[in-house]
Order: sequence, then C-alpha cells, then structure tokens
Amino acid sequence: MDLSYIINQLGEDREEYFNAVSPPVIQTSNFAFRTVAEMAEAFTDEKKYRLYTRGNNPTTEMLAKKIAALEKTEDCLVLSSGASAITLAVLSQVKAGDHVVCVMHPYSWAHHLLTEIMPRFNVETTFVDGTDIRNFEAAIKPNTKVIYLESPTTMYFELQDLTAVNALAKKHGIVTIIDNSYSSPLGQNPAEYGIDIVLHSATKYINGHSDVVAGVLCASNEIIKKIYSSEFLNFGTVAAPWSSWLMIRALRTLPLRIKQSSESTQRIIEFLSHHPKVKKVHYPHHESHPQYQLAKKQMKIPMGMFSIELNTDSKEKVVQFCESLKYFLMAVSWGGHESLIIPAIAFREGSELPFNFIRFYIGLEEAEILLNDIKSALELV
Repeated sequence: MDLSYIINQLGEDREEYFNAVSPPVIQTSNFAFRTVAEMAEAFTDEKKYRLYTRGNNPTTEMLAKKIAALEKTEDCLVLSSGASAITLAVLSQVKAGDHVVCVMHPYSWAHHLLTEIMPRFNVETTFVDGTDIRNFEAAIKPNTKVIYLESPTTMYFELQDLTAVNALAKKHGIVTIIDNSYSSPLGQNPAEYGIDIVLHSATKYINGHSDVVAGVLCASNEIIKKIYSSEFLNFGTVAAPWSSWLMIRALRTLPLRIKQSSESTQRIIEFLSHHPKVKKVHYPHHESHPQYQLAKKQMKIPMGMFSIELNTDSKEKVVQFCESLKYFLMAVSWGGHESLIIPAIAFREGSELPFNFIRFYIGLEEAEILLNDIKSALELV
C-alpha cells in the first residue's frame, strides 16, 4: 500500500458522503437504529457496529485506518492524548504483582505513570540503560510482563536495538511497547522489528499544527480488541471527531512537512557540530552519536529534533542565548510548523540535565533564517 494512497484515499468512501472530496466531521455522540435486531447486533461488537462515539465514530475510524497502515500494523485506536496512549498500553498488559522493564529517560508522564501511579497497584518497574541489550536481559524477572521502549529518547536521543529487544522479549513471553513519537510513522516502523504495541503523541508530527492534543495506539487486531473492550471503553479517552478530522487533513502534508524539517535540520546540525561555542550535539543521525549506525539501520530518515550543550560555564549566557533567539519559540512539544527550544535551565531543581543543555525542534521556517538566528545568538555566548 503506497504512501500517497494511504494519506489521500484509504478509508475515504466518498460515495457514502455525497462524493465530497473532503470527508465530513461526523459530530455526534450517538447512533440510532431502525430495528431491535440492529441494535442488539451493535451491542455485540461496538467497534464494528457504531453505537456511541466514545467507542467508535466514522471520522475517527477513517483516521485510525490511515495510521495503522502508516505504522504497518493491523489496527489502531485514536485517543485524546499521548499520555492516555501510554497509560492504556501499559495498564492493558499488567496486573498487581507484575514487573515492567523500562528504558532510562522516557517521556516524563511515562516515568510518572511507572514510578508514582503503578506502584500503588503493586506493579514494579526497573529502569535500564537501553543502549545495551544485556541490561534488559539482566533486569528481567519471572513476573516481567512488559518491556517499555522509547527509541530514540527525546532529550539525549538514546536508541534501543529493536530487533534484539524483540528477540529477548519473545523468548520470555514479554509484551513490548514503544513510544515512536520522535520518528513519526514515516521515520520508523517498530512493528517491522517485531515490537507489539506502537504508540504516538499524535499532537506531534501526525497533527503537526499545534492545535490538537491526541494520541494513537497501534498493534495487532488481537491486542487492539483486548484494549478496546476493556481499558479503552472504560477510561473513555477517545479523541473528538473534530480532532480526528483535523489530523486527517494534517496527514495530507505529513511527507512534505517532515522533508522540510529534516533537510533544514541537517544544515543546522552541520553548522552546530563545528561551532566552537557548542560543546556537544546530541542527534541520532550525526556521526558523533555513539549509535549512529543503529539509527541509520532502524530509522528511515533523519528527523527534526536534537539537543546541544553550550560551551559555557555561565548560566546568564545560556539564558541570554535562549532569550535572544527571534524565530524559536520557547515551548514544549515538537512536530508543528514552528521551531522550538526547551532550555534545561528552566527545569525544576534536581534535573539530571546540565544547565547548558538546550533541546531544539526545527519547524517549517526557511533554514537560512533559522541558521542566521542561531548564529546571532551564539555570538552572545
């Protein structure tokens, strides 16, 4: 199934809605039935027969088909946030007394779930350096049910060898979950390496316009059916139809947006990697990255986010650098049209990151404009 067909046609049965080129937003909470038999049938499989938008909606269903195809999985659930996708994925696979192995430095709300919430239900987590498969193997216990991955992580951009982790997990009967938000479905398809559950903060690249909060969870029909009939329906973290429609529209330009961001990032990385006022660059597709070869193997294209460490001992200079940037917004998230920075110096006391650490996301502005902006700011360091 080719990319153009997926993003422009898959799931869009235009004869059902007056041959309109753009699909409608089915903005309804409820669906009616003509007969008792039809309603009874809907109660047997709410995902197949539309009953209530908390369970299924035609606009959201259209989006789910596209995302599943992009991630090369059998099915997909569209949720109200990336955090809800993380929560449902983990909760669906564990019970009291179980154990999770998770990579170091995951997304903050994944870390909060595993360290603050799950222990209340007697679910334990061991965090490991995911750059070495031996660390996963050493952490596995008889009650380990999940290996949770994020490759690459989104500050230091550490990778995990997905083929090796999958082989280890299958050997022990463990379910693998990965947050694939950094790469988007175009940059990496973990299901091709045997990973069981692939999730995204769809707020990022999938929507890409900084106006929707959403998440997606992709897996086999069997896994999705299990999650759908329990955690998904019970927690009610479904995406709104309007949000789903906006993401369908956003998918039309996903390849173009990622291409622009990726190409601009390569130019900026090349500049920063040779600049005397930049102490270190953290980027999976740069030769200085210790897992550069693994990144080239697993990831199809270089993406648009990286971190740097400024070559300064002055906190004031770091603040001055950040505040002098004119085209980079100081904000969380990534994947939108706008370029962003997150300075570690803004974090609460106790952060593991050094104060001179800054994460960049490169948006859709012209590369030359962004380069000149960074050059001017570096002169102040």
